[in-house]
Amino acid sequence: MSSLRFKVVGEAFRKKALEVETPADRPSVYFAKYVFNKQKMFKYLPAKVYAKMCDVIDNGAPLDRSVADEVAAGMKKWAMDLGVTHYTHWFQPLTEGTAEKHDGFVEHDGKGGMMEEFEGKLLVQQEPDASSFPNGGIRSTFEARGYSAWDPASPVFVVGDTLMIPTVFISYTGEALDYKAPLKKALRAVDKATTAVVKYFNPEVKKVQANLGWEQEYFLVDEGLYSARPDLLMTGRTLLGRESAKNQQMEDHYFGAIPSRVAAFMRDLEIQALELGIPCKTRHNEVAPNQFELAPIFEECNLAVDHNMLIMSLMRKVARKHGFRVLLHEKPFAGINGSGKHNNWSLSTDTGIVLHAPGKDSESTLRFITIVVETLMGVYRHNGLLKASIMSATNAHRLGANEAPPAIISSFLGKQLTDALNQIETSKNDQLITLAGKKGLKLDVPSIPELLIDNTDRNRTSPFAFTGNRFEFRAVGSEANCASAMIALNTAVAEAMASFKERVDALIANGTPKFAAILEVVREDIKTCKPIRFDGNGYSDEWVAEAEKRGLDVEKSCPVIFDRYLDKASINMFEKMNVMNAKELKARNEIKWDTYTKKIQIESRILGDLALNQILPVATKYQSTLVDNVTKVASVFPAEKAKKLNAYNLSLIEQIADHTASINEKVEKMIDERKKANKIDSERERAIAYHDHVAPMIEEVRRHIDKLELIVDDQMWILPKYRELLFLR
Repeated sequence: MSSLRFKVVGEAFRKKALEVETPADRPSVYFAKYVFNKQKMFKYLPAKVYAKMCDVIDNGAPLDRSVADEVAAGMKKWAMDLGVTHYTHWFQPLTEGTAEKHDGFVEHDGKGGMMEEFEGKLLVQQEPDASSFPNGGIRSTFEARGYSAWDPASPVFVVGDTLMIPTVFISYTGEALDYKAPLKKALRAVDKATTAVVKYFNPEVKKVQANLGWEQEYFLVDEGLYSARPDLLMTGRTLLGRESAKNQQMEDHYFGAIPSRVAAFMRDLEIQALELGIPCKTRHNEVAPNQFELAPIFEECNLAVDHNMLIMSLMRKVARKHGFRVLLHEKPFAGINGSGKHNNWSLSTDTGIVLHAPGKDSESTLRFITIVVETLMGVYRHNGLLKASIMSATNAHRLGANEAPPAIISSFLGKQLTDALNQIETSKNDQLITLAGKKGLKLDVPSIPELLIDNTDRNRTSPFAFTGNRFEFRAVGSEANCASAMIALNTAVAEAMASFKERVDALIANGTPKFAAILEVVREDIKTCKPIRFDGNGYSDEWVAEAEKRGLDVEKSCPVIFDRYLDKASINMFEKMNVMNAKELKARNEIKWDTYTKKIQIESRILGDLALNQILPVATKYQSTLVDNVTKVASVFPAEKAKKLNAYNLSLIEQIADHTASINEKVEKMIDERKKANKIDSERERAIAYHDHVAPMIEEVRRHIDKLELIVDDQMWILPKYRELLFLR
């Protein structure tokens, strides 16, 4: 091991996990300590203002600007009691991250001094620069005005000395420039459409809520080693590196004992997350070395998305405190599992009904079947769009690998639910339906059997799997904003529910009894969406061919997959559901193509720099050492003896020459392809050029570098290797 690497590793490994000051109280006591939730509102707001805020939060009532000053005053009092001196509008631009600009509670008092002030107008609205964030051409440089507007449905919270106010971000002309605005519209659409359907069964229902439980996978690496890898530092993944002799093949990391340093990090993270109202529930080792997972309890979808964005930021901060760096890239290491962010999604009512949970009687079971089938209808009709919603330059490395679902959207239901749908599809209204292990039932309403929570095997290869009382959208990437997938999914389901309601109402208007009409449309939709149901091996080549026959989207090119946002069916859906218009969709695609291009461009540049400035010089230096050794051996031993002794070194010299020549040649070609792509005006065509011609060269260059890593003297190889990065000490 080189002295440089020994110093880097030694310093990192000598860092002791910091002692975490565990609160004396139970988590239930300090939970949401730094959140302006209803408990704090009740204490700091006048009774009438508190009642209005509860109506806004619980029922989606419009925010009355007249009470904003009173809310701001109470909020400021609470925050200042915690030592807060600043406030910021916290929003989610189209960068996959968050944004914030801090202002102080500072105003002139008119007497030469200053006073702490925070008025309602500062709480409700601010004006960030809309041209400096990704906007897809909606805002030009000289058209800078944009607005951030408070989202009362997501509670204000405190981080350090700053009051964080969750907001939406829109342009001066009204277009959404963030993820939250269209997400809230999608949630409103699925609420309205699904409530109308559920009223067939439960007239007292007034609201349907989308719930989300995300599972955040991540890697930890020592900060010293991370800093010694420019590729990790700049791209979040290793652009080169030969597989460790031992990685995950022993299957000994998954659910194994959590290393003590990691456990200290997790404990610290959980305490801070709980204080911010994030209901952390699960932590464990994941499959790959240095890979772990964090998962919370289900929450309302909008709040869950905010909490996931907050937890990713918190993870980065807490990790550095413990001498780690968090890797959220979907595939930071080749040859081992990547990281996803499984989105567990369900619908529930204000009366406490979980709509994706099987019923206990015939009527509730028919309701359950209806909700499941219409969910599948939305997924089927827009399977290409759902794939586009989770696709990125980083997630493309993970999808289809052994730990992730393939880049084809399908749904696994399990044997029991599949059998039930098949029987309903072929049954008559008065026909007896049976399930394996259960007696047939003759029901007073359309013949739907009682279903139990699914107890069949799970299918890891299914991107959208039913898991008992929810669907698990497994294809979402670990560093992605969950909102992207949730916007597409909730809007697609809203459209399906609205279509279902329209067709059922038409049958009822023509004299068909209500439940018979419902069953007739359900039966029709079971047949229509059947191609999306697949319980087999999603990794097989046969499934790709079968999926194409079924009419499912099998495109693999990331930039081309983004086209699905601009399909006529997608634009019509988003506009009909009042979520996004064509202008917003086109702008977002411009951003997606541009982001894809820049990520591949950065990777290409970093790899080129590493190859030319670090790898080739080290390899050439080692080659020179070998040549010098061969020369000296030849001068000492007789020719035949020297030839025999030098055979191995001569072979290495030749291999190094071949690999270095190939690296130099391919780096030049990669640069040339990059220059050609950069001349293309169209964002879409430029992204496609980077996908087709630049990205493959990255892998070609890597292949030769990884071969050199096995050859070159370990003392001379200056980049930390996989065996050092992947095993925490």
